[in-house]
Amino acid sequence: MAVFTLEIVTPDRLIYEGEAERLIVRGMTGDLCILAHHIDYATALDPGEASVVTASGERRAACTGGMLSVHDNHVRLMATTFEWEDEIDLNRAQRAKEAAEEQLKTMTADDKNYALVEAKLKRALARIRAKE
Repeated sequence: MAVFTLEIVTPDRLIYEGEAERLIVRGMTGDLCILAHHIDYATALDPGEASVVTASGERRAACTGGMLSVHDNHVRLMATTFEWEDEIDLNRAQRAKEAAEEQLKTMTADDKNYALVEAKLKRALARIRAKE
């Protein structure tokens, strides 16, 4: 299968650098699949599950936003956070989900912390989906 160069970085570290056959991430308008020789492209990312397919197999992760750029068969994913499924503590993610859901029950969209709590819920859900 055709490959492209993939670089995944966060503010803290280089997560992955090498060849990939496919990358799936959550864009602002839905899931995106990047394959080799994709047209040049740039977009913001929404929190969600990510999937990277290489010659050695598929790895899933939780990606909580950032930017994606594709240029000349080189893909750069600059994520706010990016956690491979084996790095995720499922119990912690489930507790975070439940805490966020409880907070949201008592809030309205006008509350100043509503967007923050909603982002925590999305992050927890992304972690849970990547791990399960």
